[in-house]
This record gives sequence, structure tokens and C-alpha cells, in this order.
Amino acid sequence: MSEDGENAAFDKIMELVGNDGKFQRVFNHFYNVALVCFASMSFMNIVMVLNEPDHTCRVPGHEKYNISSNEWMDLMIPWETDNRGILTKSGCNMYNTSAYEHLPISEWNFTKSDEISCVHGYEYNKTWYERTTVSDQDWICEKALYQTNVFVWHRVGEVVGTFLFGQLGDTIGRRPVFYISVIIIILGRIMTTLTASNYLLYAIASLISLLTSMSIFLSPLIIAMETSKEEDRGKIAMLQCVGWTIGISIMPLVFWVVRDWVWFLMITTLPIGLFALYPKYMIESPRWLATKRHLARCANELNKIAKINGKKIEITEKMLTEMLPDEKVEDVFGIASLFTGWRLAKNTVLIVICWTNVSIVYYVLILNSTRMGGNPFLSFLYQSAIELPAFIFGRWMSDRIGRRFSNAIAFLAMSIACVPAAMAARNIEDEHILTMIVVFIKFCTSITFFAVNLQSMEVYPTCLRQSGIAVGSIIGNSLAVCGPYIVYVGTEYDVRYTYFILGGLCFMGFCSAMFLPETLHHQLPNTLHEAKKFGKTQKFWTLPKKPQPVHEEELESLAKLNNNNQQKVKV
Repeated sequence: MSEDGENAAFDKIMELVGNDGKFQRVFNHFYNVALVCFASMSFMNIVMVLNEPDHTCRVPGHEKYNISSNEWMDLMIPWETDNRGILTKSGCNMYNTSAYEHLPISEWNFTKSDEISCVHGYEYNKTWYERTTVSDQDWICEKALYQTNVFVWHRVGEVVGTFLFGQLGDTIGRRPVFYISVIIIILGRIMTTLTASNYLLYAIASLISLLTSMSIFLSPLIIAMETSKEEDRGKIAMLQCVGWTIGISIMPLVFWVVRDWVWFLMITTLPIGLFALYPKYMIESPRWLATKRHLARCANELNKIAKINGKKIEITEKMLTEMLPDEKVEDVFGIASLFTGWRLAKNTVLIVICWTNVSIVYYVLILNSTRMGGNPFLSFLYQSAIELPAFIFGRWMSDRIGRRFSNAIAFLAMSIACVPAAMAARNIEDEHILTMIVVFIKFCTSITFFAVNLQSMEVYPTCLRQSGIAVGSIIGNSLAVCGPYIVYVGTEYDVRYTYFILGGLCFMGFCSAMFLPETLHHQLPNTLHEAKKFGKTQKFWTLPKKPQPVHEEELESLAKLNNNNQQKVKV
């Protein structure tokens, strides 16, 4: 089947029912902005509830010696060097007084050998948090690894869920996967609040809550992409970026107000359920139904769109049968089908490399940013807000010079920026310069995320679109666990090594992005056959050009065909 076959015919059908009307506007603002706003909170809220407040050992007994509690703590808590090289009071050790109780307090002279672990519990600084999971369960000191392990469980849940539900979206449809996603996220987070006293159950609940963390974003995004005109693909992706940024920017302020991790989890998760209570607009993708040859259901969903858009046309199963090429439904085998042809396999590998490299860079920057002091809520807010102007600029670039060059230029800019970053990293007086360079690198990562996300949705065929996006996310998120080790190399050996490694990864991403096909102003491949040929005729150095508009005569002929079909049915 040619690229102008079923896909072009379906595009014309979408023009008849409306591919840029009220349905698309309401759907995008309700699901791809408002829903994504809350979904991003539920995705990231665990990062904040596992924050570790400042703490010291609880040491009772100052009343017996007629001294203030501050003087008592200064006496009983040893000094140590923290991970930033600053001398501070220990958060995990105290002095043992058993050998000194027979002496006056003025003669107490503790040494290193007198240090013991906290035996009376911990005192937490409540300047910013009243309760976090860490402070509730004392996941600090010898249990500090619990925090890291929960993040690992989250990553495992995200990877496994993306693998399962990414393919499920192409098998049973986008709509049922959306409802499953809502249910699993809510149940998982409720379980998380109820199981904190048992680390293993808490970790399992965390895994469950992240199983559908990607599919709740992808399902409405793909439905919108497949029911809108191709010029709006960048705008739709941009709307999700706006919803994401709003959500993760509001989230720390919510925690700042409630100050309690249980209430915070519920406030940032339960509203997702409201979006499952409005089924009028959450339709199944008619394009997906057409590829599966469910033409009766496809006609029904198209008529819903037409009615909302005010189009006086009725699509029938017979009309779709006549307008869409009658070809056998292709056999697809999930993710394995992405490697069934040289060109499709090459595009898949290149997209995976882009996803992986930008994911690693992003997570390394996040890990480095956690060392910042001051107000943790405002720090998180500032780091989140910088993504919005990057997404806006990324959309502008993607819609003008194309997805391929936008992705490649951002990667190249990051690679080049890592050179002055490495030069400034070892000089304390250049710290402000390093900060600006790092902010610029993060700005570029958001552009790359935007562009490669668009490419992932547009390179793969309808029957494998959600599976294809899942592959990049799965592998990228799996290999992003290398991020902490990259930070470790820079911390333990030479801080410049981190930027050298990131620069190399970004240059690899640049090379991969350059050899991806351009998708701007190109019809989405509808079948596996089309995807195997996608980009074959494109020239390497050309910029994308807008296609010629559809002639009015073609639309009139389609409308006449619809009227004739309706007259035949009446007869």
C-alpha cells in the first residue's frame, strides 16, 4: 500500500468530520492540558515525599544538668564533614555518656571512640516539612538506602508498565488503556499511603502506581494526534508540555502548604479520577479502529466528532468500505515488529539512542540540582519552570526547521556547552558561570525531549505507534540508571569527568538525530508497510516544505459520495 493510500484517504475523511474544530479544542484542553497537569503531579510527587529533612539524634536528659537544650545538643552531638566538605553536626551519631556520668559535666571530654548511633530516635527540622515518609519511618542513616531503593522500584514499575501498556494500547485500543491507567495510578498511590510502615509493601505499592505512568500521557496524546490535522501535531505536543510544566511547578507549592506527605499524595493524585467521569470526549481513535477494520465502530466515533464539530454529515460503514482501500489487516507482533525491516529498524535504533542520551543527561542534571540549599519548594519550582520557555522554543523550531534539525541542533548545543562547563567546574569563582551553562544545557534537553517525542509519534505506523514510543521510553529510562554513576565519577575523581561524559553522549545524540527522517509536513505512516519505506526519498540537507492544500473539488466529490450513499440507504 502506498503512503497516499489508506492514510491519505482517512485524512480526507477527517476533514469531512472536522479535524480542527470544537471536539479537538475541548479534548486537548481537557485531557492534554488539565489531565496532564494532575498526571505530572502524580508522577513526580514521590520525589518530594521521600525528601530527607535535616535531623539529629534525640538526646534526652538536659534537665538533670541545668543547661539549655541547645547547649546540651552542642555537647552531645559530634561534628563531622558532610558530602559538600562542610563541617556540621552529625545527623546519625551521638556521644555515649555512660563513662562520664560520675564526673561533673564541665569535665566531660568526648572522643571519637565515644560516638554511638542514635539510641533514642531522631529530631527532625520541621522548617519545611511537618511529615515526610522518611521522617515518619526514620529511613535515614543505616536505613537511608530505603529511599534510593524506592526510586529504583519506581523506575522498575515505569519500565515494566511502559512495556506492557505500550503494546496493549496498540492491541485493545487507546481508550481502555486510558481508563486502566487512571484506576492503577489511584489505587497504587492509596496503597502507598497505607503501607509506609512496611517497607516491602510500600515499595510494591510504589511499583504499582508507576505501571501506567506513561500510558496515561500517551493515550490522550495519540488520540488527539490521530484525529487532528498534521499541522497541529506540534501544537498538541506543546499543550502536553504546558500541562506538564504547570503541574510540576504547582506541586511543590501544594506540599509547602499542606506540609504532610499523606495529604499531599491524595491531593495530587485523586483528581485524576475526575477525568474518567466525562466519557463524551474520551473516544476510541477512529484511525486505529480503521487499521483494525472495525469500520462500524470507526463510523460511530467519526459521527461523534462530526456532531460536536457541527458538521452535517453522517459517516456509514459502507462509506468507509468504499473510501478506504480494502486490504488485509497486517499481522503485527508488538515491539518485535519494529525491527522487521531495515529502514524501520534503523529509525527505531536511532530514536532509542536519542531517548537514552537525553534521559541520562536530564537525570544527571536533576541529581546535581539536589545539592542546592535553601527553600526546597522554590528550588524545585525554579527548575521546573525553566522547561516551559524551552518547550515553547522547541515547538517553534520543530514547526519551522523540522523535528530532525531541532533535535540535532539541541544535542549539538549541549555537547558544545559541556566544554566550557568542564573548564569552569573546578574554579569556585566561576560557579555562577557554571550555573548559567547548566541551566542552558537543561533548556536544550527540554527542546530535545519535545522534538524526539514528536518524532517517536510520527515515525511509527498507527498499528505500532504506542509500542514504538514505549520502546524509547523503556530503554531510555532503564539506561538512565547510569546517571548516578556519572555523578559519582565526577564527585570521587574529577568534577570535569561528568561534563566530558555528558558531552560525548550529546554528540552521539546529535549524530543519531541527523540520520532520522524528517516528519514535519509528512503524512503519518498508517501501516507497517508504509513505515518500512518512510523517509526513503528524503534528501539529507533539505528543509521540510508545506504540502499543497487539498483542492475544493476533492472535498466536494467526497461530499457527493456521502450524499449518494445516504440516498441509496434510504431507497
